[in-house]
Parts: sequence; C-alpha cells; structure tokens
Amino acid sequence: MADIQILREHTLGLAEARKIAFKWAEQAEEKFDMECTYEEGKTEDLVSFTRSGVNGTLAVTKDSFELNAKLGFLLGAFKDTIESEIVKNLDALLAKKPAAKKAPAKKKSA
Repeated sequence: MADIQILREHTLGLAEARKIAFKWAEQAEEKFDMECTYEEGKTEDLVSFTRSGVNGTLAVTKDSFELNAKLGFLLGAFKDTIESEIVKNLDALLAKKPAAKKAPAKKKSA
C-alpha cells in the first residue's frame, strides 16, 4: 500500500476552512467518484473519503488541512499522479479567497 500525506497551513479560520473542505469533498465525489462523509467538530472537522482502492481523511482546523490517504496495490503505481492531482485541487481551492468588500465612497463636505 502507498500512503499520501499532505499538510497545508492557512490563516482562514475554521469557518472559511470548513467551506473549502466541503467544496473539496464535493469535487472528490464528482471528479473521482469518491464517497465522502463530513463530520463537523468544535475545533476540527473530518472528511472521510473512500472508493475502490483508496481511503483516507482530510482533517480541517482553523489553521491547517491535513490529508492522509492509503492507496491499494493497483492505485499505488499511480501514487505520484494521484498526489499531484490532490495537491493541485486543494491548492486551487485555497487560492480562491473571497474578495474583500469595498466600503462605499464617502462624499466630501463642501
């Protein structure tokens, strides 16, 4: 069995990280036919994912994402490709930060 371990630190806080993790789980289900379960916790959420030949978890906290996956024998041969795809998807989601709202312009007094 091949293992994949990915750690990404962030400064989003738990509420924003939770949104990203949920989006990641949706993408994993759609793109890779994964079965995902999402468990919300007080200080950490856990996304468990599985499909034939793969199982793992994505732990989400206020300051990090930690993904651990185990690949079965057949998928182990594609570990590097699978890992790079996971990294690419997670990094892309982390890069999409919501735009800051601009304050309306104030009128100058005459």
